[in-house]
Amino acid sequence: FHRGYYIRARAVDHCVQDFPLKTQSHPRTQIVSLGAGFDSLYFRLKDIGLLHHTVIYEVDFPNVACQKAALIKRMKELSALVGDTEWEGLGVIAFSGEDYKLLGVDLSELSELERALEEAGLDNEIPTLFMAEVVLTYMENSRSDALIQWAAEHFSQACFLLYEQMHPEDPFGRVMQQHFSQLNSALNSLAQYPDCEAQQRRFFEKGWTECSVVDMNDFFTCCTPEVEQRRVQALEPFDEYEEWHLKCSHYFVLTASKGMEPSWTPLLSSMTVPPHDSPVRISGSITAAVCATRSEISGLRRYGHRSVLIKPNVILTTGGFGEEDGHHCRMRNFHVLIKHAGYWKAGYVKKENPHKRWDERLYHTVSCLSNSLALVVGGRTSPSSAGLGMLWLKFPETSNASEPDDITVELLPFYANTMFWFCDISNSNFSFHLSFSIGKKYLFLYGGRSAIEPVLGDWYFLHAQELSCTVIPVEGPVPESRHSHSACSWKGGVLIAGGLGAAEQPLGSIFFLRELEHGFQWQTVETHPPLIPRYSHTAHVHDGKLLLVGGVWFHSSSVPGVTVIDLITGLCLDYTINVEHLKWPLMLHNHSSVFLPNEKELLLIGGGGNCFSFGTHLNPEPVSLSLSNILASH
Repeated sequence: FHRGYYIRARAVDHCVQDFPLKTQSHPRTQIVSLGAGFDSLYFRLKDIGLLHHTVIYEVDFPNVACQKAALIKRMKELSALVGDTEWEGLGVIAFSGEDYKLLGVDLSELSELERALEEAGLDNEIPTLFMAEVVLTYMENSRSDALIQWAAEHFSQACFLLYEQMHPEDPFGRVMQQHFSQLNSALNSLAQYPDCEAQQRRFFEKGWTECSVVDMNDFFTCCTPEVEQRRVQALEPFDEYEEWHLKCSHYFVLTASKGMEPSWTPLLSSMTVPPHDSPVRISGSITAAVCATRSEISGLRRYGHRSVLIKPNVILTTGGFGEEDGHHCRMRNFHVLIKHAGYWKAGYVKKENPHKRWDERLYHTVSCLSNSLALVVGGRTSPSSAGLGMLWLKFPETSNASEPDDITVELLPFYANTMFWFCDISNSNFSFHLSFSIGKKYLFLYGGRSAIEPVLGDWYFLHAQELSCTVIPVEGPVPESRHSHSACSWKGGVLIAGGLGAAEQPLGSIFFLRELEHGFQWQTVETHPPLIPRYSHTAHVHDGKLLLVGGVWFHSSSVPGVTVIDLITGLCLDYTINVEHLKWPLMLHNHSSVFLPNEKELLLIGGGGNCFSFGTHLNPEPVSLSLSNILASH
């Protein structure tokens, strides 16, 4: 919430403050705030001395304008900034000062708006900035289009600033649309103008000669100075990166101008790095289907959890945040999916020692070391409470379970000095090991973050039996520090893909920790086309193919589906997920996935999270993806 509203205010202030600075040579300028509400823009600009030759006109519904006028009149600090005023209180002009005019008029009635502005003294021959901050989208498109065109046609030197939502049809966008529909405030512009390109065409067609538009991820990355980025990132404990980046990918800021010399381009002129513009090449689609389950428990509606195949057709899910017993909470119970007679059955897992504390952790890892033992590493309960250490999970060795009640788990403490968080332990279906001539087996831990360090770049070899750290020589180019990446075993080594780097930017690199005779070597895996940077995905290796599932990237025109990378040739192909058979949005971040090699099937469990101020969405049921066709075609 804090970051989401910060970036909105930052973008608007960035563009608005640029206008009086770029028009200083003009004796008079004016700003028209459409649907201003209770915005304090005038008072902020006045306070910092940017209104020496600028008059601000604010427009909103009459009742809103009257309330705001009364509020200003009551507060001495605000009245003092406005100076000598004439408080109308009646009619269109609710408040009139030397450089501040507050008008009560319906924006959708263009003739009334034009008449009110003219009555208040608006001059169509001097530089004028129109701004609409999440306003026009609530109007009928024909009326908002008419307003945009009127501003271009009737003002010889005009600028326009627009901040609104976009991308209505992806999972986050569907949750966003549903929220506003429930408020009886439908976002009317989204169907006709769903993305940045459509909005840019809109302004060109309505008479504007210059137009720039970026989403808020690009604005924060490209238009916000690095020192300011670091200041914001350090303000409070934070790890809701997926929600933050998804919110930013669904809002844009647009600036347009005509007749301005020089052109008014506050977005382009402030870009320190170019925006993300690499196209996503789609090679096909994979149809998603709800898993046939014989259970109605809600325990698999969660995120930040881990799922692991502990036996053939038996999947254990631990931790995370989700829905349990009708409440949203950190998950206390373990859950299991068992496939029997063609159906998946879901249920709670019996704890042999329920008095043992699970810590209700999120973002941990679970690795099976044998057919009866798994190791839990790291995790957190809050962004400032990380490093929960290690824990053993012990379960029966028999593999003939057909009911969830057949599975029991015993929690056993593990005492270690080294704590990990957001780390990814590379594992295969049952155990991950790196084989050496001396016959020892190891777990490899890499990356993550802690309550102190935003990203970690170190690694550990843990002896699988003694669980002690072992120093093994590693050579080659060291990968960039990261968290929320993926790790898979392959050919006695480890594949690290994607993740979020120190600057909170998704990474597109893939590294292979290759086994040597007396140690290991980091090698870069080159792909063509280059892998689109992403994080919060899951990964699996099958028959020389690296499968990356879901995640978050900055290409807001689409969401990540399944990426298949041929580890021999480097060919990298992206596939979308066809969700037409699902009745709900499928959010593939903070999810877990299990690959069933015999069936060539991916099982997606949980996922989702907080959708800014629009509510929380958790994928309600496990989803199956059949990969037979795409794996056969490679």
